[in-house]
Amino acid sequence: MSLLPEELLEAGLRCGSLLRERGETVAVAEGSGGGLVSAALLAVPGASAYYLGGSVIYTRNALDGMLTGPVERPRKLRGASEPWATHLARATRVHLRATWGIGEGGATGPSGNPYGDPPGHAWVAVSGPSERAQHVLTDSDDRLANMVAFSTAALMLLADELVRDRDSATRSLDP
Repeated sequence: MSLLPEELLEAGLRCGSLLRERGETVAVAEGSGGGLVSAALLAVPGASAYYLGGSVIYTRNALDGMLTGPVERPRKLRGASEPWATHLARATRVHLRATWGIGEGGATGPSGNPYGDPPGHAWVAVSGPSERAQHVLTDSDDRLANMVAFSTAALMLLADELVRDRDSATRSLDP
């Protein structure tokens, strides 16, 4: 029996397989996911081949303490936004010298966040050879379900970028 939901474990397995196949690494900075992105990646045997580390950036103090330095933080950075998630992805990638970074921030519930976002709202982002962010809306105030949904979305976004990047490289090699 697993402690993590099946869809989250499957997303972690897919990312782990793609990262290992490519010989690449990942670092994670997640907020409202509370460590579930990292847990799903680490649940895969052999994760040390691709997982360099992660942090739960739940507050601005955590951001200041863990991800300050070589990546300049945008001024007036608002949590649970596309720029926030993208900054987390970039900063953790640079800090841990990973090929890819995952960033996530949102409002899990049962109420919204201080920025006025409703529960079930998050942004997830990946940064590496390519970058992409995605808005996640669950229309739910179920805190645990949202944590799983946000974490699964972050991993699926990474898997999609890994495949897109691989396919792009393959097409550029075709005559």
